[in-house]
Amino acid sequence: MTAQVEREFDVIVIGAGAVGENVAERAVKGGLTAVLVEAELVGGECSYWACMPSKALLRPGTALHGAQTVPGAEEAVTRVLDAAAVLKRRDYFTSNWQDDSQVQWVEDTGIELVRGSGRVAGIRRVEVAGLDGNTYALTARHAVVVATGSRPTIPPLPGLDGVDFWTTRDATSARDIPDRLGVLGGGVAGAELAQAFARLGSAVTVVARGALLGAFPAPAAELVQAGLRADGVELHLKASTTEVRQEDDGSVTLVLDGGASVTVDKLLVATGRQPALEGIGLESVGLSPTEGKPLRVSTDSSGLIDGAADNAERPWLYAVGDAAGKVLLTHQGKYEARATGDAIAARAKGTLTGAPAAWSRYAHTADDHAVPNVVFTDPELANVGRSLEQARNDGYRARSVELPIQVAGSSLHSEHYKGWAQLVVDEDRRVLLGATFAGPDVAELLHAATIAVVGEVPLDRLWHAVPSYPTISEVWLRLLEEYGL
Repeated sequence: MTAQVEREFDVIVIGAGAVGENVAERAVKGGLTAVLVEAELVGGECSYWACMPSKALLRPGTALHGAQTVPGAEEAVTRVLDAAAVLKRRDYFTSNWQDDSQVQWVEDTGIELVRGSGRVAGIRRVEVAGLDGNTYALTARHAVVVATGSRPTIPPLPGLDGVDFWTTRDATSARDIPDRLGVLGGGVAGAELAQAFARLGSAVTVVARGALLGAFPAPAAELVQAGLRADGVELHLKASTTEVRQEDDGSVTLVLDGGASVTVDKLLVATGRQPALEGIGLESVGLSPTEGKPLRVSTDSSGLIDGAADNAERPWLYAVGDAAGKVLLTHQGKYEARATGDAIAARAKGTLTGAPAAWSRYAHTADDHAVPNVVFTDPELANVGRSLEQARNDGYRARSVELPIQVAGSSLHSEHYKGWAQLVVDEDRRVLLGATFAGPDVAELLHAATIAVVGEVPLDRLWHAVPSYPTISEVWLRLLEEYGL
């Protein structure tokens, strides 16, 4: 027997991924009641199909390759990766796609959970088609937060809709390693999963319309490209796919411009993601897509959605994480969520009115200045802040300082270490606007750069941050010397 259940909360969060969990937690810490609405697993994409399983697939290969680059350790390595063991470890990090521990955390935190598909039904109202068959009519006293994440962008290629292809979800939860894997797309997910599967035994071919990791500085991306090729990955870059077809034996053929073709046993489509905003009722509060384009929202620095009914007079509708469409990275979405949850609680108490001050606990200011990002390939690529081109486009008198990573620490780290580093400097203030590192294990250099960019540390003061010897961090000293200090 089904029923309609009416409930009232201070805050309703649609989406119980990592971002939604953080909003609800901060609201509860601020003295409010909160409910999470989720139709899938509590914990979301990152926990089960993205960050955690993909890194679990990548790390064993990186560890093995690291040992193979150090004499003494190299001689002790006598085997290749055990694919079954890697998949078993991946399953551990996804909790075997069971969300019991996440649900327990929600309960222990004082957050309620409604399992079902939620949609905005009007100002401060959310309707949920419950997985238990009930309908839930929820009312928010203060805020509704859209934390619905993102979904894959599938290109309109002739024949693709007739092919049984993988998205990143399928790849990160795969039970078997295909003999031949095709990867359509040369972005972060495409590069990472191409290397992971190559090291697990697949013959991998990447097809991309542009350059590999084209959003990053070319010298850094070229090091990753060389790493993929060293693992046997075949790269077709700046190549358009004109047709995709499923063969009688189940294999998939991609026909490229110029007549070349690639045939694989499984095709992974990794051509980006877009905010998952369709079907959640935003049109009921005056938000609709531009003709011919998917729905997007615009938010202020606290996550408040521009143009939603009654939002200017009495703030109530927010978007955070991938759903907001600013930065599609889990750690940045969680940062946004913490600020938004705090802003909602402060507005409820009357201690925050209007837009929050930049760099306050209620603002997502770092989204515009200091977004850290790591590509977990081998070698790694890590960057934060603005590229040189972005800095100049934003009106800064910017200068780039670039060097190969050739220090005592890198030489000790592995034989024939190859890396590259770049600082982007605001010449008028002599502070960092951005930094990029490429090379084995450079991800651990990134937080120092993030602190320097966020803190706007003057280079003359940064000069006194002495890197330990012998570490790869010595490259900081070399970069500052190259700058002229």
